[in-house]
Amino acid sequence: MHIAIEIVALVSVVVACAALARRLGISAPLLLVVVGVGASYLPFVPRVHLEPEVVLVGFLPPLLYAAAIRTSLIDFSAHRRSISTLSVGLVAFTTVGVGLVAWWLLPIPLWAALAIGAVVAPPDAVAATSIARKVGMPRRVVTILEGESLVNDATALVALRTAIAAGAGTAMAWQERALHISIDFLWAAGGGVLIGLVIAFVLAKIRRMITDPVLDTTLSLAAPFIAYIPAEELHASGVLAVVVTGLLLGHKSPVLQSAASRISERTNWRTFQFLLENMVFLLIGLQTRWILDDLAESPLPTGQIVAATIGVFLAVVLLRPIWTFPVTYLSRALLGPSRSGPASWQAILLVSWAGMRGVVTLAAVFVLPASTPHREVLVFIALVVTAGTLLLQGSTLPWLVRRMRLPGPDPAEDALQEAAVLQGAHRDALVALDEVVTPNDPPGVVELLKQRGEARTLAAWERLGRPETEAETPSETFRRLRMAMLQAERRHILKVRDKGLVADEVLQRAQFALDIEESMLDRAEADDVGGRSDDLSAPVHPGKNLCEDLNAAPAVTTPTTPDGCEECLRDNTSWVHLRLCLECGHVGCCDSSPERHASRHFAEDAHPVMRSFEPGESWRWCFRHEKLG
Repeated sequence: MHIAIEIVALVSVVVACAALARRLGISAPLLLVVVGVGASYLPFVPRVHLEPEVVLVGFLPPLLYAAAIRTSLIDFSAHRRSISTLSVGLVAFTTVGVGLVAWWLLPIPLWAALAIGAVVAPPDAVAATSIARKVGMPRRVVTILEGESLVNDATALVALRTAIAAGAGTAMAWQERALHISIDFLWAAGGGVLIGLVIAFVLAKIRRMITDPVLDTTLSLAAPFIAYIPAEELHASGVLAVVVTGLLLGHKSPVLQSAASRISERTNWRTFQFLLENMVFLLIGLQTRWILDDLAESPLPTGQIVAATIGVFLAVVLLRPIWTFPVTYLSRALLGPSRSGPASWQAILLVSWAGMRGVVTLAAVFVLPASTPHREVLVFIALVVTAGTLLLQGSTLPWLVRRMRLPGPDPAEDALQEAAVLQGAHRDALVALDEVVTPNDPPGVVELLKQRGEARTLAAWERLGRPETEAETPSETFRRLRMAMLQAERRHILKVRDKGLVADEVLQRAQFALDIEESMLDRAEADDVGGRSDDLSAPVHPGKNLCEDLNAAPAVTTPTTPDGCEECLRDNTSWVHLRLCLECGHVGCCDSSPERHASRHFAEDAHPVMRSFEPGESWRWCFRHEKLG
């Protein structure tokens, strides 16, 4: 019963702090650590001892898997050089650098110093990316940080295992011991990847045979442990096995899972990820009191402990930029740019400062053998590095992002690209419909299918037009009226339920159908929030992904009727949004408008490229090739 009460209390505090952090506009991990530190000194709070197995087996695999299935394998591969230099090179560099500092400042053997270096080496990108998305950090930087977090734990844990093995080595020759350690290191890395590939292949085969969303979600929740446990039993890297499994299954989910399974998996993993991510930061703070109590028993002078702690903390903070800046520029000079565009010093600085440590650091330090010299001091150092980086770097990272003035993801630009993608998808859907339709299919059904696909595409384009304070678009009108209808339908179902006229199972199915439709309408409304910007323009890369018409078309031309759609003004009809022909200056209304004069103008005069004629929009569209520019 006591364990149940403690779990309920932890979850309650996590939910309350996360809600308070959102209301105050601060980072939830920072608030949870501070709350945990304060709670550890309350007399009624029991002593919470974070066992390494709880984190490394209970928390780490599902957290890594949840991040991996959401990570684009394409983006991960595109940034593999940056990710590898951080997750492998930087972790090794930090392990050695911090180890030498600790060896110099503390009376401990070299293997123990390298072990504490491996413990504090891996940053926890959960804190960094939660802040990054909130303050609008560039998407490329977020991708690199997420990719780093997927692999750096594996590098650090393998390095920690290697250091402990070196300390427990026998009297064998150092050459033989080095060879043995090297073989173990290679097997841990290569074996983890191999096991991850095998597990992903097996689970993919099983997933193809499962159509029930409940069974599929259950398999998904078990997947990280199915990958992690066998790898660890075979002395390979369980972290790498989980990451590889998650990346591959996430990449193949559109062809392996049904839509219902993907929705169920996404919703459940978001809930588990929220609880686990935030709970670990609360647990970090709750360790404070007993770690300080153990530190009081240390025979080392207080001054030496303080000096060693400060030295290790400064080394952790400074070694990251010392590695990141020269390695980035050197790799681009020797190997060429891995991605198009310059490597700005502002982006490199953000990556360098986003080095907050997390629960893996605090869990890994408890893996140190009990016989490790001055183990209580090393545990205290790990706590200070974790909490200190969260407070120092975590609290200043939003200010730094704003100071660097790097453009973050623009919701309006994302909506523009989404509209272009849906336009192409609808075009391919019409081609597929023409191929499968037969003369026996009712024309009304075929027309309804075309209208539904077109309505989804038009709704995406409508979100790019005038602000919500102006005229209501057709899609907004549809949502408002349909919501009123759904409320009436739900009232009728509840009336039938209260009278006991229909079986409850039947009513639940009817209610579920209404909930599904309402959730889709709510999503459309949520997507509209923040979808505007002062300058909505498509990202243009000269000579890349542009058709010849877009390349030849001017950026702007003089409109023939600046006051609105030429035909609508003539016929006294209305429009939703306006489009400008870049060849002749004709102003026509969009496809959401009743008359669709812009598309009619292209059909009649074959002028291929138009531009949005809405305030603050500069994107162009080629009718002939259906490309955005």
